[in-house]
Amino acid sequence: DWYERRIIKKERRGRWTGKRDLYDWWLHRIADEIRVGHRFYGIMTLAIYAKKCGIDEDELRRDAFALLQPYDDMSVEDINRFTKDDVVCALEMFNEDYVTFPRDDIAKLSGLTMPVNKRNWRKQEEHIQVMNTMKALKKQLGEIVNEGRPKGSGTAQVRVYEWRQQHPEGRKADCHRETGLDPKTIRKWWDCPPPAVRFEDGHITVRVSPSQELSDWLLDALHNEGQE
Repeated sequence: DWYERRIIKKERRGRWTGKRDLYDWWLHRIADEIRVGHRFYGIMTLAIYAKKCGIDEDELRRDAFALLQPYDDMSVEDINRFTKDDVVCALEMFNEDYVTFPRDDIAKLSGLTMPVNKRNWRKQEEHIQVMNTMKALKKQLGEIVNEGRPKGSGTAQVRVYEWRQQHPEGRKADCHRETGLDPKTIRKWWDCPPPAVRFEDGHITVRVSPSQELSDWLLDALHNEGQE
């Protein structure tokens, strides 16, 4: 029976099919967490998970090519630009032969940790409900619970905004090189100016954008002062 199925009929070895949640989870991770040096492998492993989870190849290609521009924006030198050919080559792993690719190897190639199913493939809403219940229980037991945004998370947003104000034609790669901020952080805040009113170090800061008329007046005043 085995000989007929595997040798004569050339049937594939039996395997389990992953849930779509696995594919979506990995796509989200390689979009947000991948680093230069691992971009090719991010898409390569996405192709593996797509085949494992029964994702249509057209959908995989759309998702993969949607990563092309943000991946290329991470490039800090022309020598490591991320190209269409890289995507096409990585998608070659959309093949039944690779669906049993070891998880540890995926972690090593992608540069991303592979924790053991922390939320047991619950839906996000269900997972949040469980975590909130656990948090409430910890509070009742008197344990310290970390809440709110990490300290300094707003600082990066301001730095990106101020850098863009000073370099209107600047690229994300230039911002990374000059500020030292993580490329993922730069992408996150690239089109998100800080709130007009914010609380910093015990003070209220108000961001004001002068009108064009006022800007012209200030420039004229500075110009006239320089001629005196």
